[in-house]
Amino acid sequence: MDSILMAINPVALQLGPISVRWYGVIIACGIIVAYFVGQREMVKRGFGEDLLTDLLIWAVPISIICARIYYVTFEWPYYSSHPSEIIKIWHGGIAIHGAIIGALITAFVFTKKRGISFWKIVDILAPSLIIGQIIGRWGNFMNQEAYGGIVDRSFLEGLHLPNWLIEQMNVNGFYHQPTFLYESSWNLVGLIILLLLRKANLRRGEIFLTYIIWYSFGRFFIEGLRTDSLLIGNLRIAQIVSLVGIVVGVILIIYRRLTIKPPVRYKDQ
Repeated sequence: MDSILMAINPVALQLGPISVRWYGVIIACGIIVAYFVGQREMVKRGFGEDLLTDLLIWAVPISIICARIYYVTFEWPYYSSHPSEIIKIWHGGIAIHGAIIGALITAFVFTKKRGISFWKIVDILAPSLIIGQIIGRWGNFMNQEAYGGIVDRSFLEGLHLPNWLIEQMNVNGFYHQPTFLYESSWNLVGLIILLLLRKANLRRGEIFLTYIIWYSFGRFFIEGLRTDSLLIGNLRIAQIVSLVGIVVGVILIIYRRLTIKPPVRYKDQ
């Protein structure tokens, strides 16, 4: 067996009193990769080179704010007693569902003001969204968070994981399920599916709705393994939202197929 390794330092760079954390670096990398993938497809689909930049100028900060608001809302008993902590995003956490909601609201308002199709834009950017999630989950890995229940080291070895990853799952002397890895891997498969569906030239909106359904389905089961879920009573919020996402996604696909005739497809102008 390889020698036991120390956990990875979550601080990538220390600049005097300023700590640059791996979490932020990885999230930034996810946004950059997602941008370039989305930008290439936006231009290919006939949009100007500045449109995605204009959208992201609003979408990125609004998504971060919404992700924090979402987290604080479901941890309100703590934050109501510690209001000064609310804006300290580096303390506590953010929630991906809040970020997605913020991004969609921003995209909806942006497309209405620009007079362009919301469904066309979100179809184009669905692979970029899931790329950001694939990469972003590794920020949780660096922070040793978003993990599952306690397991034996032999369980992790049985997954054929490298030793450095196994040891990062050692939190306070106990090994945990790498649920961040499960979700990142699930989303990687989802990305491949979305890219294949592009070639299939589905009806407009269905690539994005497939993303919602796919991500929500995987998140529902993976969330059940986690130990840090946001709760209402004994119910896990992420599982409730995931179920809603699946139902709404399926209903919208059926509704749009029944009502939009003739069909508008992904590659149509």
